Amino acid sequence: MTCGAFAPLTAHAPSGIPLNAKRHEEHAVDLSNCAQEPIHRPGAIQPYGAVLVVDAESLQVLEAAVTRQEMREEFGPLVGAHVGAIFDGFFEPRCGELQKLKEGQSLLIGSYPFGRAGAHYVLAHRTPGLVLIDMEERVPGDAGTLEELYPSIQACIAQIEQTSDTIEACAIASAYVRQLAGFDRTLIYQFDSRWNGAVVAEHRNERLPSYLGLRFPESDIPAQARELYRRNRVRLIADSDYTPVPFERAPARRQLEPTDLSQSMLRSVSPMHLQYMKNMDTGASMSISIISEGQLWGLISCHNLEPMRVPVHVRTACEFIGQILSLQIALKERAVSVEKRIARRAVQVRLLGHMAGTEDFISALGREEESLLGLTSATGAAIVHNGQCIRLGACPSTRQIEEIVQWLGSRTPQEEIFSSHALGAEWAPALAFADVASGLLAISISQLHDSFVLWFRGEVVQTVNWGGDPRKGSHGQSPSPRMSFESWKETLRHQSLEWDELDRDAALELRAAIVDIVLRKAEELAALNEQLVRSNKELEAFSYSVSHDLRAPFRHIVGYSDLLETSLGDRLTDEERRYLSTIVESATSAGTLVDDLLSFSQMGRSVITPTPIDSGELVRETIRKLAMEAAGRNIEWEIGPLDPVQADPGMLGLVWQNLIANAIKFTRDRDPARIAIRSVRVDEEIRFTVQDNGCGFDMRYVDKLFGVFQRLHHSDEFEGTGIGLANVARIVSRHGGRVWAESQIGHGASFTFALPLSNGASS
Repeated sequence: MTCGAFAPLTAHAPSGIPLNAKRHEEHAVDLSNCAQEPIHRPGAIQPYGAVLVVDAESLQVLEAAVTRQEMREEFGPLVGAHVGAIFDGFFEPRCGELQKLKEGQSLLIGSYPFGRAGAHYVLAHRTPGLVLIDMEERVPGDAGTLEELYPSIQACIAQIEQTSDTIEACAIASAYVRQLAGFDRTLIYQFDSRWNGAVVAEHRNERLPSYLGLRFPESDIPAQARELYRRNRVRLIADSDYTPVPFERAPARRQLEPTDLSQSMLRSVSPMHLQYMKNMDTGASMSISIISEGQLWGLISCHNLEPMRVPVHVRTACEFIGQILSLQIALKERAVSVEKRIARRAVQVRLLGHMAGTEDFISALGREEESLLGLTSATGAAIVHNGQCIRLGACPSTRQIEEIVQWLGSRTPQEEIFSSHALGAEWAPALAFADVASGLLAISISQLHDSFVLWFRGEVVQTVNWGGDPRKGSHGQSPSPRMSFESWKETLRHQSLEWDELDRDAALELRAAIVDIVLRKAEELAALNEQLVRSNKELEAFSYSVSHDLRAPFRHIVGYSDLLETSLGDRLTDEERRYLSTIVESATSAGTLVDDLLSFSQMGRSVITPTPIDSGELVRETIRKLAMEAAGRNIEWEIGPLDPVQADPGMLGLVWQNLIANAIKFTRDRDPARIAIRSVRVDEEIRFTVQDNGCGFDMRYVDKLFGVFQRLHHSDEFEGTGIGLANVARIVSRHGGRVWAESQIGHGASFTFALPLSNGASS
């Protein structure tokens, strides 16, 4: 814990020996309340100038901390004076600008020669109700300007812009900051999602050890310190052994808490941080905040063995590099994020396309394993909905997934999304399957039922090099400066790679899409139910029209064609006879199509009367009815024992007639033709299969097979209207069953329909 100082990068050394234990004993500090110490209100400054606290409206000096005795002697009392009247009227021309400053703004006033106290840089900062005026002593021999450093700044910017890698950009920045400021070591420290930090880049000489690759716990830089780094981008401690200069305060302010000096460069720092520096023989340090998208991303931290001061123009140049690095990190990370989001969105579109194109969209989602896993970069997934559990990839067993769902459902409050990269730490039973599910990302897809889509990530064993044991100082112990700074290795178990914002956003977008589909389906179903009554009446009228207005004309065409052929007799040429024959065939085919269409439309309105059926007898009767189609053929029938069922006899007879007739038709080129009919009980259903050795079909078009007017063979090869299998699918569906087909071109086909053991027929 640092009490606001950058302890991880100044408080750890790789050896296990305290480098300056004697100095540690000489400079004991009170650490009993470190975590709550008001580090932004220290009540003192570093001894390199003066700080005035001025009332923003009256411009009266309320507090003053002055390092140089010469300044006090030369200008007399400052507290209580008007700022325009002190220092020989130096501030008087700028009083209007001081009063117009907005909160958070700063104003560079310039340089002022304070007589025997020497030249000082003067900078004003606006805070709530106050103006802080920093007067910093110039570094002896400092005659440089920012313009002189511009070539180095320009070269650094050019190199950072040329790289697309964030870590490489950090390495470039650390080298240039060290070159400009002259520290022994400059490194860059990045925070993770839990505010642990890691050194990702470093540039140094041999006077100080390397920290590259070390990680430091969140407690080393507590929240109040991180907020201070976010508000004030540059921090310089020129000498770890300085004596703070306290403020002289107006009588009315002596009982108030110390003034917030967050924006002051001369603000004094935590005694604990100074003790860390002394323990390590670090004489000076400087830090520059890296802010990305308004958040503290990390720090550029500089260290020197001996005390050293950094001129204002050099600090400004380093701060400028820090700001450029911040912008480039934000730009590069945003570019990577945009690329990833575009890729995730493409996966999302594929998933939604498959889901929207089917009634059973959850099952469709389960068939897209690669896309579903890729959406969140998971190694396994599961869909739990309506009592079903669809498992994909590497994931826990069905029973374990059900236990996870029960646990998620019992959490209060229930969340739309849950994520953890260490599930076993939150729910102990998860340790049993940590190898496949140390990480869990889950979305709830129903407000009424325990329905979830879950993604899993397996265990990734990691070895972390900490800069000191992160467990020390915990368990209620009072914090103290570390006396052992050797590298400490920790092996992390039962953890996966962390879920990031992209993963969670992708999951939430999928949830929104699923919920939208569910609502849309419900609305469509309600509208469809209203339309069905009207449609049925219209269908009845259409059926009547077809049976009376269309069938009769086709019969007339056939009849008059026959009369014409009879009356003309031998006067017809062969070509004219062929014309008449084509007319008869077409009219007959059209009449058959109308009959089939009428039958199909009536099938949906017919009342189902389930009756116990001897399936074997029904199949044999169907084969007898189809004897004409099989006449003269060499057909080898294989009819196994067939299970009895509860179904409508007439409708089920039509199913068998269509399937067996198709098997006879599509094996006409085989000698012998083989047709096998069998049944099997699987779970709670009976499956009937008709298999043949005929011409088969292309499985790419299997989804079209059971649609109205869908044909996979040309009518010149095999006759038919394309309605038979649609009738099969409708009849089986109305009985609560399902139907499917499998085939290989040239090697036959098998058609299977399954009926529930219980009577699941719909009327």
